[in-house]
Amino acid sequence: MTYLPRAVDQQLDSLMPFVGAIAIEGAKGVGKTETAGRRASTVLRLDREQDASIVGADPSLASLRKPLLLDEWQRQPQSWDYVRRAVDDGAAPGSFLLTGSATPVTGADTHSGAGRIIALRMRPLALFERAGWEPSVSMAALFRGEAEIAGETDKTLGDYVSAIASSGFPGFYGAPAVVRNEQLDSYLARVVDRDLPEQGYSVRSRDSLLSWLAAYATASSTSSSYQEILDAATPGQAQKPAKTTTLTYREKLSEIWMLDPVPAWEFRRSPFAGLARAPKHQLADPAFALRLLGIPESKLTTRFNYMLGPLFESLATLSVRVAAQAVFGKVSHFRTSKGDREIDLIAQDQDGGIIAFEVKLSADVRDDDVRHLQWLREKLPDDVVDTVVLNTGSRAYRRADGVAVVPLALLGL
Repeated sequence: MTYLPRAVDQQLDSLMPFVGAIAIEGAKGVGKTETAGRRASTVLRLDREQDASIVGADPSLASLRKPLLLDEWQRQPQSWDYVRRAVDDGAAPGSFLLTGSATPVTGADTHSGAGRIIALRMRPLALFERAGWEPSVSMAALFRGEAEIAGETDKTLGDYVSAIASSGFPGFYGAPAVVRNEQLDSYLARVVDRDLPEQGYSVRSRDSLLSWLAAYATASSTSSSYQEILDAATPGQAQKPAKTTTLTYREKLSEIWMLDPVPAWEFRRSPFAGLARAPKHQLADPAFALRLLGIPESKLTTRFNYMLGPLFESLATLSVRVAAQAVFGKVSHFRTSKGDREIDLIAQDQDGGIIAFEVKLSADVRDDDVRHLQWLREKLPDDVVDTVVLNTGSRAYRRADGVAVVPLALLGL
């Protein structure tokens, strides 16, 4: 398979000349090893006994050619401390890369690595990272206030539905639908049958966990309470799983990066009172939602159209997060506790610059669609550098009121 350049490549290129060690984290199969391996002179896979023995024989890591990649480092948690000590001892910039598809099991005695090891999150392919998608509006330029809001796309609603169903996992998205669906189902089965047990959690009721995951999928792009998710997973059941059980589901699924909730916005200079604190729920990949809920791609726009809007927002969220992270930004959502003001996504760069996004499953944008964006811009005129509606239209343009309208297909780095 031809390598698809990733947004993380841009981050690695900017960090490696100055940083001794970088950890790339994310769900199994998103491409961490492939991306990191392209920059490594030595690759050791610590889920292999022989490679783990090599590291154990030389904890200083001095004898290994650099850059050194330690893949699945969490299988040998002490390797994190080996790298940290090597950085403390003066390792050259760009010496170490670590990749992991899970956090170490509870009880692993490792140093945080703060100040020594920089962590980067790698997600499934954003739209602009996939073959055949040609962005024209730069996230970096939006943050600089220099974006040219222009470009046209021939992508239609059907293309976005296919993008949701095809997954952003590099090994899945280009496969025929029948093969891809088998791969996604197998991935979900492995999560329950192997990945969670490897994290020290024995799944007592496979069906209960999968039902909870399906309910979580139904809550995509909402801030539904976890009690509501539990009730949806156990309709009509008097004996529901204990709260501690569902808390464990969340904890363990987060440890293997299956859950990717969007946190509520925290702005320390905020003039707002009464902001909601609940996250917006997202799975690692919107394709998982279709498989968990048994929704065929062909019926997402008809029988199951109630999920189309939330999953289009999931797809948009993935692209916004990947693009914002490329400039070391972060993404959250905004909602007042009363629900009278809500903005789908707030991207914020290192300097505090804000881009506010609304996501609309339509080609047309009306005045009512942008009123919360305009309100935020009025409240924070020195912080909001741009306001954007991501939609399914064919052309990018800027409205007379200054709000940019950008088809999701045209948003890129």
